[in-house]
Amino acid sequence: MADETLMSTLAGPNDPAAVEWVHPGSQSPILLVCEHAGQAIPAQLDGLGLPGGAIDLHIGWDIGAERLARSLAAKLGAPLILQRYSRLVMDCNRPPCSSDSMPEISDRMAIPGNQRLSAHARRERQRLIFDPLDAAITDGFERFPRKAAFSIHSFTRQMQQDERRVWDAGFLCRHDLAAAQTFVDSIGRAEPGLRLAVNEPYQIDDAGDWFIPHHAEQRKLRHTLIEVCNDQLRTDTQISRWTDLIARAMQDVLEATP
Repeated sequence: MADETLMSTLAGPNDPAAVEWVHPGSQSPILLVCEHAGQAIPAQLDGLGLPGGAIDLHIGWDIGAERLARSLAAKLGAPLILQRYSRLVMDCNRPPCSSDSMPEISDRMAIPGNQRLSAHARRERQRLIFDPLDAAITDGFERFPRKAAFSIHSFTRQMQQDERRVWDAGFLCRHDLAAAQTFVDSIGRAEPGLRLAVNEPYQIDDAGDWFIPHHAEQRKLRHTLIEVCNDQLRTDTQISRWTDLIARAMQDVLEATP
């Protein structure tokens, strides 16, 4: 599966393009990104050698994130950039040189197709998946002036052998703490029973993140990486609920932006 002859022609005729645009012509001040929307695996990678059903788990994609992102784009009329391949093939919210960008193990599950990848194999995945997404994000900022950028993700309530995560949603940042706090305050006012936090269940750093450090921060835009627990995104009613809550919070961030 990591053979360089195969990797040199990684994209087959039935493999999807890495990037899908929604509302590409929108002049909205908000740009939305969903890096972990898809589950595709290039046919030549033979399913990464995963056991049946593994690609449908949280390790294979951000469950519910694509539906939430599309719903937000529709409600706001905002441009949305979706990434179609599984995060196990290439995690596009990681620096491409990071070991976590093509993990050998994810939540204690070995990923056979990612074991001992050659430099050539890694470059081919980056060329097929990461580079087009990165270019699309840059294009999204250059097409029209933007005031804010938000990345849509989901997380699982329970990782293997770890403590149960109590939060229903988290809002991640390093420098724009005010935007993250606005999300907590806005959503908390609407639904006081939700457990919300800033910088939970993850934190942003240069070694492990891409969109916030390399795009939003560099452009000095209002920004937040939004993490909603995937048990909150299983039904149409839940998607609608979180769309309304997050869209209102995004508008609150914009209203506080000079």
